[in-house]
Amino acid sequence: MSIDDEKRLAAEAAAALIQSGTRVGLGTGTTVAFLLEAIARRGVVARFVATSPETADAARSLGIVVEPFDTLDQLDLAIDGADQIAPDGWLVKGRGGAHLREKIVAASATRFVIIADSSKRVASLHAPVPLELRAFGLRATLRELGDVTLRDVGPSPDGGVLADYYGDVGDPRELAERLASTPGVSAHGLFAPELVSEVIVATGKTVSSTTLGGPR
Repeated sequence: MSIDDEKRLAAEAAAALIQSGTRVGLGTGTTVAFLLEAIARRGVVARFVATSPETADAARSLGIVVEPFDTLDQLDLAIDGADQIAPDGWLVKGRGGAHLREKIVAASATRFVIIADSSKRVASLHAPVPLELRAFGLRATLRELGDVTLRDVGPSPDGGVLADYYGDVGDPRELAERLASTPGVSAHGLFAPELVSEVIVATGKTVSSTTLGGPR
């Protein structure tokens, strides 16, 4: 099976978790595109918020009603993809440039579910780690961070400067703390295991589910 086939299987498994009336956060990226298709096919009536304009537009084009996140203060479920999944549950996310919003949505959800194809499993996390930086004092922030490359793209959905950290990841918790404490860093793409409830990965025709932090 192709990678796209695996993404579709994982997305369909996650779409089945959405019940009528559920408040759902929709992530960003290629795997989420398959999730939107699966949701549209099910026709379930739920309340949806999106982590990026791209996801919101794609959802609406499929007939999925997306509302502003400021209409809700908590979500029942958030579903998103990942760029890397380590055995201990640490994730790298954010190649789609929406990791600040993705983290806000994930933290607000009672249950945060990751969907992925088999290529996203890694022995340990490695560079690049996506960053969202403030434009003010950018050169000073880059000097403090070290091995960081700016992306040749437009701003994030919230006007941030998108970049990637290319240094050694080492202990992801230590790196996450360093990045988060650096002035000028709005968000980083390291997601801790305690933020994640479940990881759904498709390998060939088999879909496996791993429970991590559980409901919050």
